[in-house]
Amino acid sequence: MLADVIKKVRQNHALEHGTVSILLGKMGPNVRLIGRAVADGFYIYGRVPTEAIQSSAEEALHRLQSGEATLAVTPLCGTNLAVAGILAGSASMMAMGRRSRLERLPGVFTFAMVGVLASQPVGQIVQKYLTTSPDLQGTSITGVRRRAGGLVHKVETVRAD
Repeated sequence: MLADVIKKVRQNHALEHGTVSILLGKMGPNVRLIGRAVADGFYIYGRVPTEAIQSSAEEALHRLQSGEATLAVTPLCGTNLAVAGILAGSASMMAMGRRSRLERLPGVFTFAMVGVLASQPVGQIVQKYLTTSPDLQGTSITGVRRRAGGLVHKVETVRAD
């Protein structure tokens, strides 16, 4: 049961990424959006017309189902921030050693920066293998519902298994 929920969230996370990527391509990079995947679809937060979300989600679904798996991974994902925090924190802990605090600072800053720099490629690997799944065969969009005065949209999905 839990494995099925995780699978659906990963698939909807991929569809969310594709939808946001296509939306940004249509509306420009200055549009502020946040997405959040759930088992029965995903939410888009931002001032975006419902029709634009609908058409972008349908295009993303079609492209992912046609094998365009790269659409599922994006440098804009919050996974990259989480990976950056984990890597920077872990690297900083490794740099602590037994020297005085002042002596440790340059190493801590250096190791933290290396962790942050590594987070982009590592974050994309984490997305590819853990947090998204571009396998959307049998998935369909059942609706796009506008909420909160148009600031929130839910794209509802179902998978025919």
